[in-house]
Amino acid sequence: MTTTTTLSPAPVAAPSDLFAHFADLPDPRKRPHECDHLLIDIISIAILAVICGADEITALETFGQARQEWLQTFLALPHGIPSHDTFGRVLARLSPREFERCFRRWVASIARLTAGEVVAIDGKTLRRSHTRGQGQGPLALVSAWAQANRLTLGQYQVAADSNEITAVPELLRLLALKGCIVTVDALNTQKDTAAAIRAQGADYVLALKANHGLLYQAVQDLCTAVEENRTAHLPFATHQTLDGEHGRIETRRYLSVAAPDYLPGFAEWQELVSVGKVEATREVGEKVSVETRYYLTSLAVDAPRLAHAVRGHWSVENSCHWVLDVVFGEDHCRVRTGHAAENFALLRRLANSLLQQEKTAKVGIANKRFKAALDQRYLLKVLNPPSSQ
Repeated sequence: MTTTTTLSPAPVAAPSDLFAHFADLPDPRKRPHECDHLLIDIISIAILAVICGADEITALETFGQARQEWLQTFLALPHGIPSHDTFGRVLARLSPREFERCFRRWVASIARLTAGEVVAIDGKTLRRSHTRGQGQGPLALVSAWAQANRLTLGQYQVAADSNEITAVPELLRLLALKGCIVTVDALNTQKDTAAAIRAQGADYVLALKANHGLLYQAVQDLCTAVEENRTAHLPFATHQTLDGEHGRIETRRYLSVAAPDYLPGFAEWQELVSVGKVEATREVGEKVSVETRYYLTSLAVDAPRLAHAVRGHWSVENSCHWVLDVVFGEDHCRVRTGHAAENFALLRRLANSLLQQEKTAKVGIANKRFKAALDQRYLLKVLNPPSSQ
């Protein structure tokens, strides 16, 4: 007679203390002690669900129902899994500022920004978060993305009657950026932005375009004069990089020049030290294109450092915004009631940051989400980035 022994799978541990950072989140419900579901349970399930592929409110309940047995091992769930209506109401009423405060506390617990790390500030519009019948336009957010750490440091909503220019300094005031290099696009190249960055003990690299009129022309003329050897005793440095793949060759030439005090408005730009030029030549077959960009910066004359900052800025598009749209479906999401759009956006950024931190699975973010949904042990790896272990 043959005896068969069935081995039970090893128990899956509870998640890390990630959720503890949201424990003091103010409950937006009028009488939370009379509610069927605890706020921390709702937030915890939402975070886990978005990591595992939930891109809209109904999917939060679906995830909870599918994983209820496991969730009950570390969440109270006094009345089971909340309904999608409950998730929707809570996210619509929850204070985005308080939610973001808890998020930043979590970021501080897992990330240490090193000196010279590039932090890219950029705006993004959630295109389908509008409600035409109520005259509500799409939600616009500005976010800070740490290139080396590959995570969002914080986000701030652009007021409906304003634009990114006023929101960026507000976001900067919330962040600890000492020793970092903060980069912004040409829209946010503003004197107040430069001052806000320096007030945080960080350096700035600000893209400069023709809308700055006389200053742009003066920087352009200065760089041309340096290249033509028409300046004397003015410190400058150069650097060149060459990249090529899939039949494309891209050469970038960097020029860093000490900023002379005769530049228009020189004194109005907080601690302006140097200006930069980047000439990018792209060759694809016989087609050649050249793009030239200019920058204002508080960095000392240092072309390789300028190159590091300029290239680092694009990580916010490639590793954050592109991923949010293509993998998390942010631009197609119709979550829009109350504060729900902004709060769900923060859930996506938290999930993307965690998935970017996880390095053991050599696959893209979409497949990491799929793997986390299938394998709770892998989900625990995502919830416990190396820096927090």
